[in-house]
Amino acid sequence: MLSEEVLKAVFPFLEGTDLASCMGVSKQWREIAQDDYLWKCICAKRWPSTCKRPSLPAMTYYKLFQTFHKRQQRRTLLPPRLSFNDLEFYIDIWTEDTLIFSDVVPGPVLEHGIRVPPQGVGDMLKFHLESPEYKMTLPVEPRFSVPLSQSVSVSVLVGRKDSDRVARIINKSNFDYVDRTAYRALAFDYLDFSPCYPFVSGIRAWVSLLFMDCGNEGVIDVFGIEMDFCDAANSKEEVLWLLDMLDWK
Repeated sequence: MLSEEVLKAVFPFLEGTDLASCMGVSKQWREIAQDDYLWKCICAKRWPSTCKRPSLPAMTYYKLFQTFHKRQQRRTLLPPRLSFNDLEFYIDIWTEDTLIFSDVVPGPVLEHGIRVPPQGVGDMLKFHLESPEYKMTLPVEPRFSVPLSQSVSVSVLVGRKDSDRVARIINKSNFDYVDRTAYRALAFDYLDFSPCYPFVSGIRAWVSLLFMDCGNEGVIDVFGIEMDFCDAANSKEEVLWLLDMLDWK
């Protein structure tokens, strides 16, 4: 083993993660590497202002580095206060000024979604539907066709059966982007959050028309509707927390 003098000469040149690894080599190395002066030197490189006081309040420099040198892993969410059984979704779709789809969809229907895509669905869309990102899907029966030459828009409200309150998700947004390769037409809107969450903004709700090739370049044959919040929510629990934060009226 190296002498104590050699270790004390070498350790100040190490990066924080390397010095932390040295603490696991032996008892001798750990005792030397725990010297808070070494950690003060490391913290002085990353956060120089922390060394301008004689000491940190209630924290060693080792603890400071250990706590803040890297971004914390995502924490496990608490169980959401809402469930899909508490919700129902009001979905309306227009071409120009003509209403082509209007339905009140119970939350569990969107929660369970399209379990088996219909025959004829493109591989790209099938891959999308099977991807791990959480999305809510609704089979459309009967199907409807949409001429691409017309403007198509969608509105979505969500209601809470536990409190008889309603929030807006999509406010008559146009399906401005049609991806014929992925067989999806997409519209989005920014969510309105409760004043209780003043620093939450810029999160979008996406609604997609899922369609199949009907042999007519100017028309899409819609068999399903999809909604997701993948800007911020990628699990069922995260979606429910996000909905709970909306500006309910």
